[in-house]
Amino acid sequence: MSTPTHAPTPADRWLHGAIARIEADYQRSADTHLIPLRLPAFAAQGIDLYLKDESTHPTGSLKHRLARSLFLYALCNGWIGAGSTVVESSSGSTAVSEAYFARLLELPFVAVMPRSTSPEKIAQIEFHGGRCHLVDSAGLVYEQARAIAAQTGGHYMDQFTYAERATDWRGNNNIAESMFTQMARERHPVPRWIVVGAGTGGTSATIGRYMRYQRHASRLCVADPAGSVFSAHYRTGDTTLTAPGSRIEGIGRPRVEPSFIRTLVDRMIEVPDVESVAAMRALSRLLGRRVGPSTGTNFVAMLTLADEMRERGERGSILSLLCDAGERYLPTYFDPAWVAQCFGDCTLAQHKIDAQIGASGN
Repeated sequence: MSTPTHAPTPADRWLHGAIARIEADYQRSADTHLIPLRLPAFAAQGIDLYLKDESTHPTGSLKHRLARSLFLYALCNGWIGAGSTVVESSSGSTAVSEAYFARLLELPFVAVMPRSTSPEKIAQIEFHGGRCHLVDSAGLVYEQARAIAAQTGGHYMDQFTYAERATDWRGNNNIAESMFTQMARERHPVPRWIVVGAGTGGTSATIGRYMRYQRHASRLCVADPAGSVFSAHYRTGDTTLTAPGSRIEGIGRPRVEPSFIRTLVDRMIEVPDVESVAAMRALSRLLGRRVGPSTGTNFVAMLTLADEMRERGERGSILSLLCDAGERYLPTYFDPAWVAQCFGDCTLAQHKIDAQIGASGN
């Protein structure tokens, strides 16, 4: 007896085509590089530092992975259809990546972002066909995004809720699996520490879950910028806490986001803004190319952990992320006058970071 078959509807055909486009785009993309940092004095003590370079994605940042996952998640949940307006609340990079995928599917896209978002990110969103709706502070993005989605009959992607759900943390080519695969032939293949920042919390959740699932001995450290609520939430467990919000684009939040899972985090390191900027500058010199400020925040935490390991006589590797390239921040974080006006004098922080790197023979 034959099984009845049903002809696909126009909505089915659109959905199948949309998923096929995203999968084809993924097949055209190579994995990102793993960069060893040359810090001889640390290396002589058996401590190796690495950065996974997420700036080489087609949209230039770590958020490319998240945007792909969010679109597939929304498509398979039936939340996006032909002609749907896609709306996102973002500090910039996620919106750039989502604009890319919206254009791939020929869908309208609106990004709701703080007015302080770098002009380069706004230009990239518009390059990909998106529209930017600017608000006065990071705390206003959520309701504005919901309102625009309701007005347009579209879908609010809501990265801050769905980031930790949309990615398959067991593997399936996620960032954690890629990290451990690329580390396999290094001197210390299983990192003692993996360091990430948290904006949505999706990356830290994916890595933390993967490490537990694979029974790795690695520990997860979140580098948290000044003004972010996550450190206080980590200490207290209070989800109702609020904070002013971070001035380091892409990480730190004014409220506790649903995707930040504190029980997966082994260590929080709070990083002053001047140290994030100083470390961004120092790492840019070390690599011979500019990196973004959130990568500077990560680097501060990496150096802190490396110093502690050296003091205890421990050996091992520390792995973090190069989140995006510094070219997006030339008029802001790489402009000394802008930095002095927004953050103050970075001289002492620069001496501190340079001394840590200089102690490693560079």
